[in-house]
Amino acid sequence: MTEDWSSTSANHAPRALDLHLDVGALGPGRRQAGLEHALRTAVREGRLGPGSALPSTRALARELGLARGTVTAAYDQLVAEGLLLTRPGAATTVAELPPTVSAFAAAARPAPPVLHDLGPGTPDGSAFPTRAWLTATRRVLARARPADFGPGDPQGRPELRAALAAQLGRTRGVLTTPDQVVITSGFYQSIGLLAEVLRASGVTELAAEDPGHRTYREVVARAGLRVLPVPVDGDGARVETLTASAVLLTPSHQYPTGVPLHPDRRRALASWARRTDGLVIEDDYDGEFRHDRRPVGAFQALAPDRTAYCGSASKTLGPALRLGWLALPPHLVRPVVEAKERADLYTETLGQLVLAELIDTHAYDRHVRAARLRYRRRRLLLHRLLDRHPDFTPHGVPAGLHTLATTDREEAALLARCAELGIALSGLTELHHDPAAAPGRPGGLLIGFAATSDHGFERALHALDEALAS
Repeated sequence: MTEDWSSTSANHAPRALDLHLDVGALGPGRRQAGLEHALRTAVREGRLGPGSALPSTRALARELGLARGTVTAAYDQLVAEGLLLTRPGAATTVAELPPTVSAFAAAARPAPPVLHDLGPGTPDGSAFPTRAWLTATRRVLARARPADFGPGDPQGRPELRAALAAQLGRTRGVLTTPDQVVITSGFYQSIGLLAEVLRASGVTELAAEDPGHRTYREVVARAGLRVLPVPVDGDGARVETLTASAVLLTPSHQYPTGVPLHPDRRRALASWARRTDGLVIEDDYDGEFRHDRRPVGAFQALAPDRTAYCGSASKTLGPALRLGWLALPPHLVRPVVEAKERADLYTETLGQLVLAELIDTHAYDRHVRAARLRYRRRRLLLHRLLDRHPDFTPHGVPAGLHTLATTDREEAALLARCAELGIALSGLTELHHDPAAAPGRPGGLLIGFAATSDHGFERALHALDEALAS
């Protein structure tokens, strides 16, 4: 059984401490290692604080039913590791650990379990088109040549570039050719490559929406560019405030507010790009998912020579594929391909061929249509729940994989309550360029409705209802 024993701290009364040591389950040769692990864990987790006195080797051996030599050897090992201290004539005590050790141990503790995934931006993994992917994989492998298993092209497989050029033109209105498409390992890499190329060309600043995706701002900053905020209101990014020579936007479905860029602002953005020779980086992260009408076409069609269009399979199929793409103005293709070659030579090849097969056989389109119907139903269920909580205001058009609900209630307390109930979601404040300037701005929750199965989503809504009612 698991044994409990008492330790007496130099500054505290005796307290019971569970060593989590099942002596009966340990073989004779493993008892010392088991005791060492139990003591080491108790020290690092803080259950045995600095200065705490341990029982004598004789007393602990008697309580745990171990040989005294086993306990002595375990103590000696932890003394050698610097976790325990021994002094002649005194009890063995826990050493004072450096602050970094304690902080690392605290960070290493397992996070509370996620029971309900309502995080934004992740598709339903249970709905991955496994059968269609397997069928496409068999076809690709059946006709593969030996060269297909060798090094790839930094720009990407021509089969996928051709399939994407046709598919993006048909479904998103993108004006491009296979020669202008570059395959990447996801949007994260796409924005990093573009930032590197811009920096090399002399650009020093890039504007990005406020609020917006924090991770991508960090990628741009690491490339050496200063990131300037572009305020967002009910009509999308306020493009009239642009002062940088490049801007990163989500025109079809602004992240996180969910509003599309107003047509007047689209035209103004295209005029700005041509007038200033500026570059628009369009993140079309979930442009396929409009739930009340046909998706709004990509901005790129208004200024194809001044727009770098970015897409990926992470929202339609899954982020595990690590497949993204850029439709670039002609003058950026060569610099981006060279940056890609420096980064990782090329994106994995077989996945590119399988995705091209999915697109060419229209299995990809069928999957997106089915996912769109499923997510539309879930969004309706989520908004019905929000209707029961009038202190939450949903924002955005019926689109994408998440809803932003703002509130005057304390955001941090809401997030803490959700975490207590095992709900994973995001807050609005952290997405602002300066979260510390949040006073006066409403807080909010970004609630995803795509990440779980249908049955899991129903359970997640029940838990969310409880959290919002707290």
